[in-house]
Amino acid sequence: MIKHYFKHQPLMMWGAGIILLLVVTALGSGLLAPMDPVQQMLTDRLLAPSTRHWMGTDQYGRDVFSRLIYGSRISLAVGLVAVSIYIFIGTVVGAVAGYYGGVVDALLMRLVDILLCIPTFFLILMVIAFVGPSIINIMIIIGLTSWTDVARLVRGEVLSLKEREFVQAAKVIGMKDIRIIMKHILPNAMGPILVVATLGIGGAILTESSLSFLGLGVQPPTPSWGNMLQEGKDHLTDAWWLVTFPGLAIFITVLGYNLLGEGLRDLLDPRLRGSGRNG
Repeated sequence: MIKHYFKHQPLMMWGAGIILLLVVTALGSGLLAPMDPVQQMLTDRLLAPSTRHWMGTDQYGRDVFSRLIYGSRISLAVGLVAVSIYIFIGTVVGAVAGYYGGVVDALLMRLVDILLCIPTFFLILMVIAFVGPSIINIMIIIGLTSWTDVARLVRGEVLSLKEREFVQAAKVIGMKDIRIIMKHILPNAMGPILVVATLGIGGAILTESSLSFLGLGVQPPTPSWGNMLQEGKDHLTDAWWLVTFPGLAIFITVLGYNLLGEGLRDLLDPRLRGSGRNG
C-alpha cells in the first residue's frame, strides 16, 4: 500500500515522512538531544559546526543542535493545539450558519466578514499586547483568531449537503438537528476540514516563529525556532549557523505540512485526481 501511494501520491508521502520525523524528534527530544539546551558554556561560545557540536554553538555556548531538537516540541504543540481550537470553532460556526440559514447565517457570516477585514497577524499582536507573551497564550490566541476561513469552508459544505436525500430523509423521520449535523453532515464534510487542518498547522508554526522572532512568543531560555532566529540575527556575518539551521527547520516543516495537505486534497477530491491525471 505504501508503494502504491508513493507511486500515485509521492509528494504526499514525502510530506508525511517529514511530519513523522518531526513527531519522533519532538517526542524523543530528551533522548536525541546530546546536551542540555539551556546550559551555558561561555568558553564554547560561537563555535562552528564540528563533530562535538554538529550545528555549532550560540553566543552563550549552548548547543544549537540540542536547542533545535527541543524547539521541535514547541512547533508541534503550537501547530496541533492552535489548529484544534480554530478547527473546532470554525466547524461549529460554519455548520450552524449553513444548516439553519436565514438570520442566523447572516449574523454569523457578517461576523466572519468583519474579522476577515482585520489582518490576523496584527490582531494576534494586539491581543498579546494585553495578555502577555507565553506559549499557552500563543496557542490559544492563534486558535481564537484564525477560524474564519474554516467557518466559510464548512458553511459551503453544509449548504450543499443539507439538500441531499439522506439529510432530508433524516428530517422526515424526526431526527434532531444536532444529530443530523453530527451524524450525517459533518462526517461527509471531513475531507475538506482535514485538508485545511493539515495546511493550517504549517501556518500556525510560521505565526509562532514570527511572534517569537519579534520577542512576543516563546520566551528565552526556552528554545523555539523563532527565538533562535531572533538571537542569531546579530551574528549573521560571524556565525551563519545560528540562523541557517532554525530557518531550514521551519522551511522543511512547513513544506512537509503543505505537501501532506495538498496530497490529501488530491486524494480526497475525485475531481482534482481526475484533473491531475489529465494534466
